Amino acid sequence: MTTVELKKLLIQRIAEINDVSFLKAVKTILESKTNTEILLLTPEQKKEIMESKKNIEQGLFIDNNSLDKEVAKWADAR
Repeated sequence: MTTVELKKLLIQRIAEINDVSFLKAVKTILESKTNTEILLLTPEQKKEIMESKKNIEQGLFIDNNSLDKEVAKWADAR
């Protein structure tokens, strides 16, 4: 049975259950396995993210490999 098939079967079976306490227990199990944490950002953090996105769109960034090479050159020059 594939993951998709199993999910469909579980959805069908859950839809047939009317026991509230059982459904709450299933909900608790599901919540423990999913990442539903909401990250709250300060206005300053949101502003910094937006500015960073604009910089990326304008090509104002350096990729990790290039940065590693620059750091290695700098370290060798010392």
